[in-house]
Amino acid sequence: MLLIPEDTMSQYSTNFLLLPIPEYPVLDCAPNKIIKLVVLGGSSVGKTALVVRFLTKRFIGDYEANTGALYSRKFTIDGEQISLQVQDTPFVSLEDDTDSICCQEQINRSIYWADGFVFVYSITDYESFRLLRALHQHIRRIHPNANIPLLLMANKGDLLRARQVSSKEGLQLATELGGTYSEVSARENCEGVHEAFQQLCQELSRSSSSCNGEKRRGLHLVRPKSPNMQDLKRRLKQALTSKGKSATTLGAVKYLGVKSPH
Repeated sequence: MLLIPEDTMSQYSTNFLLLPIPEYPVLDCAPNKIIKLVVLGGSSVGKTALVVRFLTKRFIGDYEANTGALYSRKFTIDGEQISLQVQDTPFVSLEDDTDSICCQEQINRSIYWADGFVFVYSITDYESFRLLRALHQHIRRIHPNANIPLLLMANKGDLLRARQVSSKEGLQLATELGGTYSEVSARENCEGVHEAFQQLCQELSRSSSSCNGEKRRGLHLVRPKSPNMQDLKRRLKQALTSKGKSATTLGAVKYLGVKSPH
């Protein structure tokens, strides 16, 4: 795990010590476990924003169209070193006038590959919530006999006046699907995002003690040739360039190793 240097601790929350690190080849490290998460949901619900919050602690409001990116980092759970891989994905949708999921084959491969699932919806978009039950059924068809560790994340919790999905509805769906529920704001609630992801990782770590590496050996997700942390830095730089910059933001970008556009 990469820790924040003491001279920058005042800029960051002391209970969130993860910072971006270069992606590494999984075979070059020696963690006891590999945890694979896939983040799924509808269009414009904040999937990438949540992944970026978890990995870098930063929030950037605008992103390029998501084509899917795989990120890796090492950290420690219960005293054991873990290799975490997080697969961001394009959006899924319901087919016209049906309750069937329409998604790219890339997403099906990600579903087959993953150990745990993060379902994201926006509390301001009821359709993004409605498709999650069908998405769960779609996963069940791919994994008919498997346990499905699931985190249901209700994003955009800061937009309460535009709420279309109640917390009660979200909690009921999570219970129905056998998952956990967390209402967060990628914009305003960094600690809540981290805590939700960490809870799912702990669940997966504890349940995989006796079966890590035994399942789904026949299909492997093709890893990007270039480090995705570099892609993430590029996205941060692009967003900062388009929006202007503040002193605080410039300091964070400099810490990430991204050169200022000026």
